[in-house]
Amino acid sequence: MTGDWTRGIYAITDATLLPDDERLFAACERALSAGPALLQYRDKSTDAAKRWRQAVTLAGYCHDTGVPLIVNDDIALAVRLGAHFGSTIGVHLGQQDGALDAAREALGPSAIIGATCHARLDLAERAVAEGASYLAFGRFFTSRTKPEAPPAPLTLLGEAARFGLPRVAIGGLDVHTMRLAHEAGADLLATVHAVFGADDPAVAVRGLQASLGDAARH
Repeated sequence: MTGDWTRGIYAITDATLLPDDERLFAACERALSAGPALLQYRDKSTDAAKRWRQAVTLAGYCHDTGVPLIVNDDIALAVRLGAHFGSTIGVHLGQQDGALDAAREALGPSAIIGATCHARLDLAERAVAEGASYLAFGRFFTSRTKPEAPPAPLTLLGEAARFGLPRVAIGGLDVHTMRLAHEAGADLLATVHAVFGADDPAVAVRGLQASLGDAARH
């Protein structure tokens, strides 16, 4: 890892927006060229061969650009990738996707492990105790990826400062709403559509970075 992963744009892939290898790989290469803080590979399919093929390719891109790759909800896949790429591989876990302490034991002390905390500080407190590297809160705005997610107040980000870990804002973030979340205390601004729904993900990442100022540049 060559940059500071704890602040900036957190780009998350989407199998609907990027439905095949060609589009996924091209979009992620473009996004990574602009220097996001993190890239998350998110694919909820049960096609293990496809998930490995895509994840190992993205891990190579991330390794070459110094941007950590975070695997969504799959500790075993992250461990398998980590055997090849080391601590540049992390995992993000939802509340029903495995134990944080088990992920920490499997991936080691330097891996990035993220935790979904929704709008609840008690979940964040538990995640800290179990070894999380960052805390993800949201949704803060209307989300196209998870429209059913319960809303969270922006004040939650300031309250979560007491945990001393990077705070991720997610849910409906775009060039207009990101600054609001950032000003409320978010260190990392996570988005699917604002990057991978754009014609050029590199231009999109740079535009989002510009909207946040120097805090988002790598």
